[in-house]
Amino acid sequence: MMSRFALAASITFLSSAALAATVGGTSGSNATASTSTMKELLAQGYEIKAAVPNGGKFVIFMQKDQSAYACEFVSVTNTKCGAIN
Repeated sequence: MMSRFALAASITFLSSAALAATVGGTSGSNATASTSTMKELLAQGYEIKAAVPNGGKFVIFMQKDQSAYACEFVSVTNTKCGAIN
């Protein structure tokens, strides 16, 4: 039971930090080349590895080989993703 709590707490902390460092740091036309949408990442072969609720949104972690992204999932048509590494 405690290990699940520790894992959930770690994922929540990492999701907040990753989102603040990647997605939250970009806005509008100032977005960097490392930002994408979930649709683009899925088309490139990225797989969803984890999903964590964050308020009224979800943070989705996607990975392909050694590359990873954190995505803010607001709705099916509204996602923002930023490279973690």
